[in-house]
Amino acid sequence: MNLTPGQSHESREVDGLLSLAPVRRPKKLAGDKGYSYRRVRDLLRRLGIGRVIPLRRGQPGRNGRFDREAYRRRNMVERLIGWLKENRRVGTRHDKLAASFLAFVKLAMIRRCWRLMGL
Repeated sequence: MNLTPGQSHESREVDGLLSLAPVRRPKKLAGDKGYSYRRVRDLLRRLGIGRVIPLRRGQPGRNGRFDREAYRRRNMVERLIGWLKENRRVGTRHDKLAASFLAFVKLAMIRRCWRLMGL
């Protein structure tokens, strides 16, 4: 999996992300309408992973049995990303090198853990 440029949509990295865990794949993958592309849906179908992705407006096809409860649970990840972006350096990504950016993400996580522990 690669660190993508800020202007690139992360749906392009779904293949790389799922290849990191070839032995133990998720039962379902939840994503917003930005992941509702034929390429992503076909990949998930081939891998036997359930899709919890709403259709974009005007997109042909049926969503079938859309699992609204599973879709609502993805807010935990959205809140984590939102919290990380509160750390200005992570949210704006001024670092040119991926290693520097990853280091600041780790520092933000350590800072969060300390805050939760009351330190």
